[in-house]
Amino acid sequence: MKNTIFVALILGVQAICALFFVSDIVISVLGLNATPILWETKELLEIGAAIGLVLGFILGAIALYRTFRRSNRAERQLRAVSIGFHDLLQERFADWGLTPAERDVAMFAIKGLATAEIAGLRGTSEGTVKAQTAAIYRKAAVSGRPQLLSLFIEDLMAGDRTAPDVTELRPNRQSVA
Repeated sequence: MKNTIFVALILGVQAICALFFVSDIVISVLGLNATPILWETKELLEIGAAIGLVLGFILGAIALYRTFRRSNRAERQLRAVSIGFHDLLQERFADWGLTPAERDVAMFAIKGLATAEIAGLRGTSEGTVKAQTAAIYRKAAVSGRPQLLSLFIEDLMAGDRTAPDVTELRPNRQSVA
């Protein structure tokens, strides 16, 4: 919000200054007679408008620099979170003892791909993918994709890298490794 007001103020100052110069040129070109003012006053107005444009340029450059810096920081944070989430996935997959094929299928399932899409990407039959997803759900002690996703969402919401005990969260499920 603060940055928006700052940028709006910069644009307002530049618009007023530009309007001053443009109106002066238009009046001269069209030969309109304006009420004469002292040349000293006109010079001061032109100097003020020029300073306003230069100041607007400088402040605009500062705002642009801040925006780029904020964008770069957000990209770095997103990259760190993505790496952290990938590490969390790999850690859970290792804890559950997933095979490399099951890890691939689990990644595709978490990304939201359908069984047929996963089979197509992996070059296997849908039956194979269904068997692998069943093994993944069994090893993770969940009944389906929504619960599998909820395990990772819970980890993310916990704010740390330690996973809650699945048996405490779902006492009627048995953990199979």
